[in-house]
Amino acid sequence: MSFSRRNFLIATGVAAASTSVLSACSSGNEGGSGQNDAPKVSGSKTIAIPVGTKADSVGPAPEVKGAVTGGTIYSLQQFDMDHMDPAQIYVSTEGAITVPIMRGLTGYKLDDKGGATLVGDAATDAGTMKDGGKTWAFTLKDGLKWEDGSDVTMDDVRHTFERLFATFITEGPRYVQNWLEGGEKYKGPFDGKSLDSIEVDGKTITFRLNEPRTDFNYTLAMRGYSLVSKKKDTKEKYDKRPFSCGPYKIGDRQIGKSMTFERNEHWDPKTDPIRNAYPDKYVFQFGYELVASTDRWIADKGNDQYAVPIFNEVAPERVAQVLTNPELKKRVLTAVDTATYYWPINMTRVKDLKVRQAINYAWPHQQIQTISGGKATTEIATTILAPVTPGYSKFDLYGVDKKPGGNPQKAKALLKEAGKLGYKLVIAFQQSDTQVKTAVAVKNALEAAGFEVVTKQVDKSTFYTQIGKIDNDFDLFGAGWSPDWPNGYSVFYPCWSGENIGDGRSNYAQLNDPSINKAIEAASKIADVEEANKAWGNIDKMVNEQAAVVPDYHKIRNYIYGSKVGNVIWDSANTCVALNKLYAKK
Repeated sequence: MSFSRRNFLIATGVAAASTSVLSACSSGNEGGSGQNDAPKVSGSKTIAIPVGTKADSVGPAPEVKGAVTGGTIYSLQQFDMDHMDPAQIYVSTEGAITVPIMRGLTGYKLDDKGGATLVGDAATDAGTMKDGGKTWAFTLKDGLKWEDGSDVTMDDVRHTFERLFATFITEGPRYVQNWLEGGEKYKGPFDGKSLDSIEVDGKTITFRLNEPRTDFNYTLAMRGYSLVSKKKDTKEKYDKRPFSCGPYKIGDRQIGKSMTFERNEHWDPKTDPIRNAYPDKYVFQFGYELVASTDRWIADKGNDQYAVPIFNEVAPERVAQVLTNPELKKRVLTAVDTATYYWPINMTRVKDLKVRQAINYAWPHQQIQTISGGKATTEIATTILAPVTPGYSKFDLYGVDKKPGGNPQKAKALLKEAGKLGYKLVIAFQQSDTQVKTAVAVKNALEAAGFEVVTKQVDKSTFYTQIGKIDNDFDLFGAGWSPDWPNGYSVFYPCWSGENIGDGRSNYAQLNDPSINKAIEAASKIADVEEANKAWGNIDKMVNEQAAVVPDYHKIRNYIYGSKVGNVIWDSANTCVALNKLYAKK
């Protein structure tokens, strides 16, 4: 899922994604004395993400020690959500903020340290697999209610998956649509037709897939497959105001300014093994750049004492101040993320391999790391997969380790060989304080290597929508990805397969290389975990050999929060602050 679109878990082999255990990697901690004790991405430990039992899928969620009910939790964020329709959600912030209001058939239950187990959420368990993964069945729990008190029905469940094929669903994950038998010809339920490969019998829904997917139950834990009420489906308008069957519902919403979650009185905690609901309200406030929000958390006054970030990290300008101050550091959650941030190069516009290689050689990795806050916040990347990801293979095709500040001489020599000195590049950046500085560093580095550079700032809330258009006007753009669930397929198919090129898709580079396409397809069918992981590492190298991307950095998160927010932990499955586990201290 991008990170900023598309977050979630770590890659591993397909065979590991059966009904037992998947591997993921992360590290979370609080406290410490300063930047020197910051965790490293390389060498972080691997943890297990098992499939839970039917008993694990029974609510209520485990109580948080010392938690109290009541009060309001606030949040200071840079930007509002571009999408709130679950079928359109494929951005990390949107996936994180909607956990309290959306429920899927499966989801992730957290322990007291943020470790995850896959369980049944709206379903009674994490699913029953047959035919080697070509058939999956899930049974709906009793007692599930929408925010108006009406029952969650099997019509709603069927509708949730059939509406994925509607023409107005232009973003969001495409896995289920691609895997369901007959999906390539289906146009959605709004003309009264059903999809034959979705079968309902009583309270059980069965999915018939066109290929074995032993990880299908993990796929359904993505926010993109959360339930939608058939009667309350307002189609395009649903993107602004979804209907809840979780512990909270949307109250007041002022687009671009704020959004409030208030209690859903019809939610029954006995049906929910995942979500606690301690605060009476959540109030999300938008429009805060990182320095502004960090300064408010440092001051720790008034309602800001009850404020927690979703993705507003400690501002790079304040990292040293916060991480070297023992008192402030007590209020910092630090975690190694699964995301890699990179710069896809538009293959339809930048067609010369030597030009793309020159971009890679000239890239100012070290300067960007400094702008981002230093080694306490990032680790320079030379690969798409992060070192914490099973399948990661260390390689450095463009000499980044030796010259992290870039190699303009090598880049300029390649441009000369290609006859492309003065090649014009149009680069898209998000509108933020940090990205403005990054744009200057990138422009200076590339121009020193012989390029002409035009930088364009794009609104943060719609950035991924803009770069996700086939006919965009950019040659490269900042992006990021964390695996959607524990499988290498969820990195390389959505981002680098030629089969996933289209408006709203996440193959931003529009890479369509036959050998890479075949390698992705072959790797997805390898049963042996070690062999599958090796294949994903090889595919990583193949993409980089085509210079379709500039890997930039792997992420270390530092979140400062208010002194009266209780139980701030890292959600290792959804890779974000665990909103469902917070409480307001008295």
